[in-house]
Amino acid sequence: MNTKVLLAVLAIPLVLGTTGCVSSKAGDVYSRDEARRVMTFREGTLVGVKKVKLEGTKSGIGTGAGAVVGGVAGSTMGQGKGAIVGAVVGAVAGGIVGAIGEEGLTREEALELTVKLDNGDNIIVVQGMGEDKFTSGERVRVVYSNGTTRVTH
Repeated sequence: MNTKVLLAVLAIPLVLGTTGCVSSKAGDVYSRDEARRVMTFREGTLVGVKKVKLEGTKSGIGTGAGAVVGGVAGSTMGQGKGAIVGAVVGAVAGGIVGAIGEEGLTREEALELTVKLDNGDNIIVVQGMGEDKFTSGERVRVVYSNGTTRVTH
C-alpha cells in the first residue's frame, strides 16, 4: 500500500475523534471549574418546553484535518504536476467535507425552557437535553454560576 494512502487512512480516526471532545450543554452537566463554587438560584414554574437543536462546533479542526486527509489522498492521483493538482483539489474538497462533518457530528438536541420566576419575570434558557425530563407546570430552579445559567429540578 502506498505510504500516502496509508497516512490518509490512518488520519480518518483522528478527524472523527476530535469531534468527541465537545463539552455537554445539558443542565445536569457541570464543568470542573464550577465544582466547589458558590452558585445562586431562583425558583419558578416551567411554562414552556420546546425541542430545539444546538448548532455544531465550527472550530476549524474538521476543516484542517479534512484538508490534510484530502491533500494526501489527492496527491496519490497522479505523478509530477498531476500529483500537485490532485493534492490541492483534494485539500480543498477535504477541508469542505471536514467542516461539514465537524458541524454535523457535534450538533446536539436541546430544550428551550420558558420559566416564570416567582418574582414575576419570564426567562428562557436553552440547554442540552441531558438526563432531566421537564414538563410544563412543574416547579424548577434556575441556577446561575459564572455566567452560565441552567434549569434543574
